[in-house]
Amino acid sequence: MAVSFSGTAKAEVCRAVLQKHCCYLAECFGILLFCNSFNSEGIRIITESREFAAILPRLFKRAFNVNFDLFPSIEAPGKLTFQITDPDKLETIMDSFGFDPKDTLSLHVNLAMVEDDCCKAAFLRGAFLAGGSVTDPNKGYHMEITTTHRIVSRETDALIQEVMGLSMKTASRGGGQVLYLKQSEQISDLLTYLGAYVAAMGIMEARLEKDLNNKVNRRCNCDDANTSKVVEAAQEQLAAIRILRDKGILESLPVKIQQAAYARETNPEASLSELAAMLEPPLSKPAMNHRLKKLVETAKEAVK
Repeated sequence: MAVSFSGTAKAEVCRAVLQKHCCYLAECFGILLFCNSFNSEGIRIITESREFAAILPRLFKRAFNVNFDLFPSIEAPGKLTFQITDPDKLETIMDSFGFDPKDTLSLHVNLAMVEDDCCKAAFLRGAFLAGGSVTDPNKGYHMEITTTHRIVSRETDALIQEVMGLSMKTASRGGGQVLYLKQSEQISDLLTYLGAYVAAMGIMEARLEKDLNNKVNRRCNCDDANTSKVVEAAQEQLAAIRILRDKGILESLPVKIQQAAYARETNPEASLSELAAMLEPPLSKPAMNHRLKKLVETAKEAVK
């Protein structure tokens, strides 16, 4: 199964090495507040990331000294579901964050759990692993983190502003609260902070490639427009020359005008600058333009 850009970014985040117990707690805190279900009835974490699934049991063992009651084989196809329903385990986990197991309706980010810088980063890594996604930059720029808790969403936004100076946009979707970014630089900065350095570089490379392609396209469009103008002007000038010749007027025009007419007739695809350089002595572009305009004006007068 092909791994998505989001999956690759999460795989990078999973490689972060945690040194302290407080960081294990903080990362699990982020996971729980942004996972599929975290309440008095149980914990349910669903993921497609094999790397996240591989580290999840170890994180919970180190943080709470508990094992999942239900956990899948990492080799299993599709989404993987982890569950804890044992009341004693749930109480241990809730107590670790200062929550009452009987009151999980008002879950929030306990600031004591994210006091140190290392714990702030660990918490946001957990939030991204459990509830985050990032779009392939070749398709668009979008990174989001979703939780079912409104207060958690607001407090996490404040935390990201504190550590990154980023203000994430917010939206509601299917009963969930979504924090999201749409700017490539902001997405790249947040991925870097989370430890997904290669993914962050991929965002910037995609942006640079798009910028380059846009510049090339604008240049090509400009060149095409200029070429069309040159062709249209040349066709008008050639038509004028034919009219003046048919009416026997061309030969009576000043020599300088006749020279311009001959240059255009023999070089129908040349630009004004190229035509001007062909004359002897060479002309300036405005001078050549003046002579050709005189040809066209004379032809218009002749057919009135």
